[in-house]
Amino acid sequence: MKNHLVQSIKSFLLILIFFTGLVSCKNQQNKEPKEEIATAENTNQVPFFKLSLAQWSLSKPIHSGEMDPMDFAEKANEMGFDGIEYVSQLYTPILEKGESSEVAMKNLLDSLKAKSERYNVKNILIMVDNEGDLATPNEKERNLAVENHKKWVDAAQFLECHSVRVNLFGSSDEKIWKDNSIESLKKLGEYASTRGINVLVENHGNLTSNAKLLVEVMEGVNLPNVGTLPDFGNFCIKHEDNKCTEEYPRYQGIEEMMPFAKAVSAKSYDFNAEGQETTMDYQKILKIVKDAGYTGFIGVEYEGNRLSAEEGIMATKKLLIAEGSKL
Repeated sequence: MKNHLVQSIKSFLLILIFFTGLVSCKNQQNKEPKEEIATAENTNQVPFFKLSLAQWSLSKPIHSGEMDPMDFAEKANEMGFDGIEYVSQLYTPILEKGESSEVAMKNLLDSLKAKSERYNVKNILIMVDNEGDLATPNEKERNLAVENHKKWVDAAQFLECHSVRVNLFGSSDEKIWKDNSIESLKKLGEYASTRGINVLVENHGNLTSNAKLLVEVMEGVNLPNVGTLPDFGNFCIKHEDNKCTEEYPRYQGIEEMMPFAKAVSAKSYDFNAEGQETTMDYQKILKIVKDAGYTGFIGVEYEGNRLSAEEGIMATKKLLIAEGSKL
């Protein structure tokens, strides 16, 4: 009787183990397809480019004192960006406080580099403003502007950026502007090549927004480290009473600039209920960018008024990922 009871218990345990294993296998089979689907969905959400944050998107809270420009790397990391694009003029107040310009610059760069490393974001480029007009007819002023830009080329090298963005202002005469732009970019580009840095020109208003003319400048410079930074906006050639009176064709301009592009700026102003930018077709633009073979960083540069800086940045980021993942 005792042996019979022991044998019955053993049989029951064997049956229990069998059914437990069967249920476990079934659950595992049910999980695997879900994991595959999730992986496929994640793959579809990876665009052909990487995302960086242009500091100008945060210019309003920085100018108002709400945000310290020294916290840029931390903020970009919090918002999920892999790279950052500095704006030189946002650090002017800090540089002016130093005992000397050289010491102030060194302290600034040491801090920025340490912060970028701490928050694990890659330094992409520096947008340089207010260092003189590179296209002015005044030769002395033009050469001084070239010299003024060199410290930012050195700064870009220290921060391990790949480029500086410069402006080409100083003349409204197309021939004078073109000739002087070529001369200045050659000088600055040759210097930048010794530092391993690219010199990029953005369509930033006036003659720089005439893409055909800007391409002629690139061809005239003919240096491998001098190129363009196509901005999705900024195609106004002429202003009157703070209103644009002549605009270069946006999509044509981006397409013309892309063969020389070493960076791209995703300008945005506002969004509709579906999350689309209200002034331009992002999918159409991104197709132009992709067809040009570009796979580098695209910088988010929100300049709208309705949304807060952070809301606008995240709306732009979301739209870029959504549309870029479809291509």
